[in-house]
Amino acid sequence: MIKKEMIAMLLAGGQGSRLGVLTAKVAKPAVSFGGKYRIIDFPLSNCINSGVDTVGVLTQYQPLRLNTHIGIGIPWDLDRNVGGVTILPPYERSKGSDWYTGTANAIYQNLEYMETYNPDYVLILSGDHIYKMDYEVMLDYHKANNADITIAAMPVPIEEASRFGVVITDDSNRITEFEEKPEHPRSNLASMGIYIFNWNVLKDALIKLKDEPGCDFGKHVIPYCHTKGDRIFAYEYNGYWKDVGTLGSYWEANMELIDIIPEFNLYEEYWKIYTNSDKIPPQYVSESAVIERSIIGEGSEIYGEVYNSVIGSGVVIGQGTEVRDSIIMHNSVIEDGAVVDKAIIAEDVRVGNGAHLGVGEYAPSKYDPKVYQFDLVTSGEHSVIPPNVQIGRNTAISGVTEPEDYKDGMLASGDYIIKAGGVQ
Repeated sequence: MIKKEMIAMLLAGGQGSRLGVLTAKVAKPAVSFGGKYRIIDFPLSNCINSGVDTVGVLTQYQPLRLNTHIGIGIPWDLDRNVGGVTILPPYERSKGSDWYTGTANAIYQNLEYMETYNPDYVLILSGDHIYKMDYEVMLDYHKANNADITIAAMPVPIEEASRFGVVITDDSNRITEFEEKPEHPRSNLASMGIYIFNWNVLKDALIKLKDEPGCDFGKHVIPYCHTKGDRIFAYEYNGYWKDVGTLGSYWEANMELIDIIPEFNLYEEYWKIYTNSDKIPPQYVSESAVIERSIIGEGSEIYGEVYNSVIGSGVVIGQGTEVRDSIIMHNSVIEDGAVVDKAIIAEDVRVGNGAHLGVGEYAPSKYDPKVYQFDLVTSGEHSVIPPNVQIGRNTAISGVTEPEDYKDGMLASGDYIIKAGGVQ
């Protein structure tokens, strides 16, 4: 009988619809970050750095890139004979097949996987946050309190608390009440979506709630366990943690990396972030190039000017080009004489000669004002922007666009071009 003290279940099936065209063809945890990494690298690295060597990754939406990236888990030392990393997509059963309908339902559908390891504790993680955390310290806290469930929570400004599930605790940090995205929050301790469950408690709750539509941890499982009288504690975390769920927060988190002394250090020796990186040549910077306060990925070629930007691997920045306050992801090409000002350019995008991205004043989005509201030019992967066009702020582009798609050679601020093969 295999026995593991704690196993991790990593929820990585989400679309991340608030990232707009960035996640049209790729799951949010597989989106690039910091010029070298993908978002899922952070929880996976946290696991192995915390001594958790058995991780089930639950995938659903557009999983190909994610599956390819994780592979058998070699970069994170998770290629194990016993345990290691296992990809867990939804599957067909004798009684029909079900997509994962909620976070807890996804875990319920993988009870068999968890039973294989007969764990004492199960760690539930989300695959779309940027942070470093030692789960072993959280487990020690869980044991010390003789808890049934421990929820990682962090203080947030009270004015932002309504965006989160909020926990209310007594003097011993035991949770007395929950408020899911309250209009008038009574606490600023926000749940981080990181839970440690005693295995028997989790199993009982999942089986009891198996018929609950869209069964979710925050909405169903935790309240059920609370009503039952389980001991639920808050583990306060005060380190760096970023939910990169919106275009604005994703852009900010990348920009914070280029500070002289970044709040979030990617290169700490004792807590490494591992990734599956291709063996590619070093960067090439030409004599005429200018680079200030930027991250430049491996294998990139820089002939133009780059200021305050995060450039992924294999990117080409052409001659006479100016890139400012932008994120350019892997293998994109910015041709000669182009200007890119405050943009997020996804992977494998081509920006034509002399194109100017980020002109004019801000205007509200005509496409999806909830998603596009951050003054950014956002381009989905494999898009093509023709030469010499002008693109305003707060715009979205997806697909291979032609000069005739741009009225008078211009895409006005707040406007969008979504071509076939782009986002529907």
